[in-house]
Amino acid sequence: FAFNQGLDKAVFKPLAKGYRKLPQPVRSGTSNALNNLGNVVTIPNNILQGQLKDASVNSLRLIINSTLGIAGIFDVASYYGLTKQDKEDYGQTLGTWGFNEGCYFVLPILGPTTVRDSIGSLANVAGGDAWYNVTIANDTQYFNEADYYLTRLLSGVDFRAKNYNEIENLEKNSIDFYSSVKSLYLQDRQQKILNSKKIINTQNDSDWEEIDSQ
Repeated sequence: FAFNQGLDKAVFKPLAKGYRKLPQPVRSGTSNALNNLGNVVTIPNNILQGQLKDASVNSLRLIINSTLGIAGIFDVASYYGLTKQDKEDYGQTLGTWGFNEGCYFVLPILGPTTVRDSIGSLANVAGGDAWYNVTIANDTQYFNEADYYLTRLLSGVDFRAKNYNEIENLEKNSIDFYSSVKSLYLQDRQQKILNSKKIINTQNDSDWEEIDSQ
């Protein structure tokens, strides 16, 4: 956790601060593209959780935004009434299937997680993330490993920028910052498993898995 705090101050915080100074259309387009790409993980998890309607909506959103929306930069699908759905991942799917979260721990760079969420993240490497398959697992003509890691970096910066003030205030006002982050992470994950719409502090159109999954 201490290592990640140092990394945040040295890398992610300065990048997020600069990112926040970019024109709003640029930031919105980046977020839209990242969210669109996240559907390649959300859709199979919609199916695994029996959310067939959401899977259909997200599939149509992926197709429309990837084409008419120019790689997802523009959210054209919302214009046609296909509103953005909640993100889903393999950790959430395991939770809905009744798997216990196990112990909480923090990974260097990747951040907060649990045993259940870590196992869920491994599903991406095992073929559950189409973007991972295209860029890393398979030798393709158009994409490579750099494209995958660039999107992961952008996801982290985008998340940090969206929650910039909330994270700063939390660190400043918390008696125990580690415990506060742990509590927020576990609450956030539980709400996502239950598909709760309740908003908690330091949660802005994102989740605590942005850096290492989705």
